[in-house]
Order: sequence, then structure tokens, then C-alpha cells
Amino acid sequence: MPRTHGMEQYLEAIYVLEAEGDAVLASKLADYLGVARPTVTQTMHRMSASGYVTSGEGREIHLTSQGRERAEEVVRRHRLLERWLTDELGLDWAQAHVEAGRLEHAISPTVEARLFELLGRPTTCPHGNVIPGSGAKVQRGVPLRDVAPPVTVVVQRILEQAEEDLDLLRFFHRSGIVPGATLQVMAKESPYEAGVVVEAAGERFSLEPEVARRVLVLP
Repeated sequence: MPRTHGMEQYLEAIYVLEAEGDAVLASKLADYLGVARPTVTQTMHRMSASGYVTSGEGREIHLTSQGRERAEEVVRRHRLLERWLTDELGLDWAQAHVEAGRLEHAISPTVEARLFELLGRPTTCPHGNVIPGSGAKVQRGVPLRDVAPPVTVVVQRILEQAEEDLDLLRFFHRSGIVPGATLQVMAKESPYEAGVVVEAAGERFSLEPEVARRVLVLP
């Protein structure tokens, strides 16, 4: 997805990748943001000089305490805006993600606080990811890809990385594969049926394993 890649976008990306347990390397960051690797290297130099990141063994990138605080501010605004744009303005997940990315750098702490109260102090974004500072804790879900059928599960959240694929976001939203939804994980009806077979809202889907990996579920 095209973006303006200021330091806040990099902080947000590092925070998201770290939160999902990924080792953050310049190459992975470049792929996630859709920019050239030399651009990431140059930006990391500036962010290191500003006290936001450090590089560990194997050139892994880590947020400093100052960088994490700043990243949480950006992520909090983004997820809160997604909640507002989806719940109050009726935008679909993909539209809300794009618009939140545009607005997150413009709202003041005062507006953010009022929005938080107006929305009833939400703890997650529409995709189930925790809003930093809300006090919510994340249960450890299981990737849908790893669930053995037949079984009934409840969608916990959609991995944050999936949000960069707008078509996938639209598919999840339209198909009812959303936090709190009950899914029936089903055995394949034939040896030629590929992927992870689920039933959501009365409709049967065969999900590619990489797509199913991005959906975390609870028994």
C-alpha cells in the first residue's frame, strides 16, 4: 500500500513486527513497507541518531524505550481511528485502515482522548489487535492454519501484517471472519480440496495456508 514513509511509519512497522514475534531486519522492514532497502538503511541511521532504535546481533533492529513510547502513540491513534471509522462512519476494514493511516499523524492528544471516551474506551481495533494504553491483555491465540479439524473455534484477532493487504482485509470483513465470529473448521471432502476449510456465517471457504496463518483463533 503506498504511504509517506516518515519516521512514524517506521516506528509503527517495527512495533507491529516485534509484537508478532518477528526478528526485525532491514530487509523485512523494506518488504513490509514496500520501500527499497537502501532507503530503510538511511532511515535507520537517522532514527538511531534520534535515539529511537538500536541494532543488535545479526543486525536486528530494536526500539529503545523512547522509540517504543513514540511507536505506541502512533499505533494507539491508528487503531482508535480504525475503530471510529468502522463503527461510527461505516467504512469497511480496508477503507478504515487507509484513512486511519492518513489521519493518525494529525490528531492532537486532546482529540485522541475525547475520541477514546466517545467510543466507550475500546480495547482493540476492529481486527482484534490491542490498543496500546487501554490496559487490555492479549490471550495467546492459535493460527487457524494449525487447528486440526473438525473443531469449532472463535476468531480472536487478525494478525496486524494482514492489514497491509487491503484485498485480504476486505475478504475477511465481507466473509465474516472477524473477531468474535464462530468458525467451523472442517475436514476436506476430497483429497483434491486444498488449504484450510472453514465455514463462516453459513458459507464454506477454502483458505490458503498463508491466509489461515494470519487468523488467530481460540477453542
